[in-house]
Amino acid sequence: MDGRRLPDLGSRGEGWFLLQLVLFAAIAASGIGGAAWGGAARTAGEAIGAILIGCGGLLSVRGVLDLRENLTPFPKPLPGASLVDCGAYSLVRHPIYGGLVLGAAGWGLFRASPLALLLSISLAVFFDLKSRREELWLAEQFADYDSYRRRTRRMLPWVY
Repeated sequence: MDGRRLPDLGSRGEGWFLLQLVLFAAIAASGIGGAAWGGAARTAGEAIGAILIGCGGLLSVRGVLDLRENLTPFPKPLPGASLVDCGAYSLVRHPIYGGLVLGAAGWGLFRASPLALLLSISLAVFFDLKSRREELWLAEQFADYDSYRRRTRRMLPWVY
């Protein structure tokens, strides 16, 4: 989908941020119930889930640290911000989003929760749409954003 068809949801994209909070709460809550599977599948899910949570956490935290004073919870960049294309941003344009998706999928596996896994897919779709809207704002603010976009994956290093 073209980002131009997506709504701003506020002057800074505040609605996008609120929607992601709702998704985070739903994912967290869905993993609290009992496990849907057990045995070796549960053990494998816990191991893979823990790895995904760890990798997602590293990617997200590195993205936050690399942004420094450019960090904002909203998709529209801060006035006077600079384009960050080093660290995690040399691998992907939206490492925080990618890391959160990995963490959500890991949570679903770790807790053996089909609902949390389904919601993590919803989160991935949501962040894909949000990033498309965000990239329109980034391209407006940074003349070299299109070049950066062409050479860098969207959310997951070496994958997407």
